[in-house]
Amino acid sequence: MRYHPLTADDRVRMLGRIGAAGIDALFRDVPASAVVPLSAFDLPDTKGELEVERVMARMAARNMSAGSVPFFCGAGAYRHHVPSAVDHLIQRSEFLTSYTPYQPEIAQGTLQYLFEFQTQVALLTGMEVANASLYDGSTATAEGVLMAQRVTRRPKAILSGGLHPHYAETVETVAGLSGKVVRAQTMPGQAEDLASMIDGETACVVVQSPDVFGQIRDLKPIAEAAHAKGALLIVVVTEAMSFGLLESPGAQGADIVAAEGQAIGNGLNFGGPYVGLFATREKFLRQMPGRLCGETKDADGKRGFVLTLSTREQHIRRDKATSNICTNSGLCCLAFTIHLSLLGEEGLTRLARLNHARASALADRLAKVKGVSLMTDSFFNEFTIRLSKPASSVVDALAEKGIIAGVPASRLMPHEKVRDLLIVCATETNTDEDLEALAKGLSEVLS
Repeated sequence: MRYHPLTADDRVRMLGRIGAAGIDALFRDVPASAVVPLSAFDLPDTKGELEVERVMARMAARNMSAGSVPFFCGAGAYRHHVPSAVDHLIQRSEFLTSYTPYQPEIAQGTLQYLFEFQTQVALLTGMEVANASLYDGSTATAEGVLMAQRVTRRPKAILSGGLHPHYAETVETVAGLSGKVVRAQTMPGQAEDLASMIDGETACVVVQSPDVFGQIRDLKPIAEAAHAKGALLIVVVTEAMSFGLLESPGAQGADIVAAEGQAIGNGLNFGGPYVGLFATREKFLRQMPGRLCGETKDADGKRGFVLTLSTREQHIRRDKATSNICTNSGLCCLAFTIHLSLLGEEGLTRLARLNHARASALADRLAKVKGVSLMTDSFFNEFTIRLSKPASSVVDALAEKGIIAGVPASRLMPHEKVRDLLIVCATETNTDEDLEALAKGLSEVLS
């Protein structure tokens, strides 16, 4: 689509038509304290295309990209190798130009890959049914809480202290008005007694595994405690690669699984767009948010696909809608589907084992560094360490050395107890040289 800028005469005629004295009149409802004058920005009036490209290139060069340095950040967004075949296939015109598959006769390709995506998610999570994706893991979690409140007709949601704080805040924002949200508090290595918090008003217990500190949780006792009181267990997974190695949430008693699928097929992308995975038990099917694609047969008896359920107010009576989420993350879940199809079950397991091996090797190496102690005793590819200095200052110092050391816990939960905690992640993209660089850098900074 071409961009045709307005001329000064165009603007005058438009403003006159709507009765505005000038451009500023369009923003009169914005408080003056929130307005930044154009003069505050040091921007040239005009530049040629080549000049702009050079300026933008210089600005981009100031960034330290994940692929250019030893990189150990996780905490909800993970760097994995995405095969070039994924990017090549998702750019095919039939995928890039397809929109909402309202008319199945002209959207069979879109419907089929969504059907395959749902099948993959159901198998990964150990659940009976999955939808065609939500926006991301955090909104999927919030939708899970809303769904649990509808199913149980109860208001209270208990959030584990190991739930990613951004996910917890999203739940409070989206589901807080429809009920009561209670957040437990925990630290790495500490056991939280969620069972004692469950009562007759509890709709669900939300537990992340591996949790925000990287700790793998035993979900079965929590599931039993929740079910004994008539509540549901919602399991959250932020690292989809862990499905290839850990026991599925469904096998451990989960009623709803909300996950972030970014790790499979999707790059870090400066934080988005990502793809929310959502799966549940078949008996809760009609309370599930989002879209559901199904398989059918056409008039000639040939296999075909349709939009079986779409329980939002655009499609059904508003009082029957389960969600106001407008769409699914189509292109991102296509990338997920292609990458997982290329890997296959055996390939995913091998890749997951490689992730765990990389993280284990890093943990063993860092444990030998003076001033470092390991806080997570059971992990997949992410763990938490305690440093002898504030983690944020250590990360800044290592960034000066060209090493992105991880995520200071204080960025996620800003209180004094976590100021010396660093969440570190290693994936298949980290080499032996990367691991040694981090260990050496920490040794120098902490000495």
